[in-house]
Parts: sequence; C-alpha cells; structure tokens
Amino acid sequence: MRLLHTSDWHLGRTFYREPLIEHQRAFLDHMLAAVQEHEVNAVLVAGDVYDRAIPGLDAVALYDHALNGLADLGVPVIMISGNHDSPRRLGVASRLIERAGIHLRTDPATCHLPAVLNDAHGPVAFYGLPYLEPAMTRDELGAGAPTHESVLGAAMDRVRADLATRPAGTRAVILAHAFVTGAAESRESERDITAGGIPTVPASVFHGADYVALGHLHRPQKITDRIRYSGSPLAYSFDEARYAKTMWIVDLHPGATPAIEPLPCPVPRPLSTLTGRLDDLLGDPVYETLRDAWLHVTLTDPQRPVHAMDRLRGRFPHAVHLDFAPEGGTDTTTTSYAARTRHRTDLEITRDFISYVRGGREPDPAEAGLLLRAVEEARVEEIVKETA
Repeated sequence: MRLLHTSDWHLGRTFYREPLIEHQRAFLDHMLAAVQEHEVNAVLVAGDVYDRAIPGLDAVALYDHALNGLADLGVPVIMISGNHDSPRRLGVASRLIERAGIHLRTDPATCHLPAVLNDAHGPVAFYGLPYLEPAMTRDELGAGAPTHESVLGAAMDRVRADLATRPAGTRAVILAHAFVTGAAESRESERDITAGGIPTVPASVFHGADYVALGHLHRPQKITDRIRYSGSPLAYSFDEARYAKTMWIVDLHPGATPAIEPLPCPVPRPLSTLTGRLDDLLGDPVYETLRDAWLHVTLTDPQRPVHAMDRLRGRFPHAVHLDFAPEGGTDTTTTSYAARTRHRTDLEITRDFISYVRGGREPDPAEAGLLLRAVEEARVEEIVKETA
C-alpha cells in the first residue's frame, strides 16, 4: 500500500502579515497532482489543518478544495486535528464525509477505532490520535498523570488492545500530533505545548506500529525507520529556510520496514537574511538576486535610519521583518519586547520577570511550581475558549 504523509498545512496563516492563501492553494494542487502521478492509495494528514481554531472563509474554502479534489480522485484520507485546530469544528460532519472516504479523527475517545483499508496483502488499520491536551484528556483516557507522555501512552494502550482483536497480520499505521524526544523544532513558528514542564514523548510510546505519521514540528525528519515528521509544506518562519519542504511517499510492505522517499513541495519564494547598513543594502548590486525573496533584515547603522522599512521595500518589495543592531553593541533599553521574548516559552518569560523584579534572585522550587501551575492553567483556559 502506498501512502502520502503530509501535515501542518496551517491554512489561513500569513507570513509576517503577507497572505499565503494562493501559495497554499498551489501546494494543495501540487499534492493532488502527486497523489495521481504516484498512484497513492491513501493520504495521511497529521494535524494542524488550519492555523487557528476559528479559520477564515478563505482557509475553509481551501480545505473544501483539497477534500473535494481527493474525493474526486477516489483516494481515502485519514486526517487528525492538531493543537491549532478546533476538534469540534474540524470534526463537524465527519460521519457524513466518511462515506466519501475521508476519515476524520478529532475525538480522543474514539482514537482506538481505526479506518481499515485493504490491499493485496490484507488489512491496514489506520489509527488517528488527535492532539491530546494532557489536562483536558487525562480523565477521558484514564492516564496516570497530566503529561503528554502519559496521555499519549494511554491512547496507544487502547490502540494496541484494539489491534490485538484484529486478524493476524493486520498492519497498523498511527497518525499523531506530538513532540517526540530527539526531534528538531522550529521555535519561531511552532506553538509551545509544554505541559507538566515536559513537552516531549519518547518514540517508544508508539511500539507495535508499522508506520507513525507525525505532525506538529515543521521540519521534515526521521525519528526511526518507522517514525517520521513530514513537516509543514511551506516555511512559516525564517528559521525554516535551512531545510527543504517535503512530503513522504511511504510504501508499506508486510513484515518489512517501509520504503520511504521524499517528495519536494513547491517553493513560493526563497527566504533569506541580510545584515548591514541601510545605504549599503540599497546600493550594492550583489543583492539584486534577492529582490523577489522574503527578507529578514538586520540594520547595523549607528543610528536608526528614518523610514527604514519603506526605503528597503523600494528595492526589496518582500522585506517582511526588520531588526536593528547598531555597530558597537545594542542599547538593550531600545530592544523591543518581541525581540527580548522571541524563542522563549511562557514559563521562561514569567521566571525571568520574577528574577528581574527581585534583582536577580530566581524563583525557589516552591515558587517555580506555582508559576508552572499558573502558566498551565492559563494555557488550558485559552484552549477551552478557542475550542468552545
């Protein structure tokens, strides 16, 4: 059986306020063409279909375009909700559209009920594990602790119990939206899912699976021979410029390690960074090749130039992010709050604030525990609001 593994579409997302809808449409059309060209038997979408819980109409239209295109090709789809999705909204009409071969898994309570497809070698059971927020799914799954490892482990115990009732030789494919230990993240574009202080789960939690299609992290990567992230199809931050965007073609063979090949995604614009004085960047012909690129520019002028971004966009229309680091050092009092907190979790920011107001004295263990509890409760409350 040949599978196409993709994830993290983030439909409706912008790139530093530049719209990506047309680029996302180009990717989806590329995916549909690849499904047909490579004679794919099933498509796996491992979460974060949308960029936010309440997507805009243009994002919903793209989603409709993708599902109708796959239905027209007669190719089954197994799709789960991610931490950016609203499970209830994404799962609307799931029983109805299953008749068209689109198997949505957004409810943790049903993660052990697979979509079963068959090939010449017998059945393949596809188990969709949607994003499992520990504090919200612990009781439902009977997990021992409100941690990612505990709830995902409890879900996999249910999967293995169901698999044991299936005919001998049934192959198991798992879709999950999680942060697996050892994987590389892209902190600029991925939402923090820290819970209980530990956001990761070990790869061993997926023991028994023939293939695990992961979502959440935006970098395509191999965890083991059977566990992979497809990554996002487009770059959503500049730290994603260092690696190619791909999907995976997975040939699932009975009793053997899957044969897996990357399938490149189209690149709407190159991403690049520039550092230097404004006049040099505007005047040097060597930078002409970057006219159509998305640019992150860091200016090193001793004094902040007036109307710097407007002047940059006169030459580089797609300059989207501007930093200022004057030669000889930066006056930290002028550094923006966004710059000071970039790449830092909510817990790290709150701990730093306590240390700052107390003249450098960091929170003691009891205080650190209270901060963690407060951050987690605030995060869960926000998730409840988004998904209500």
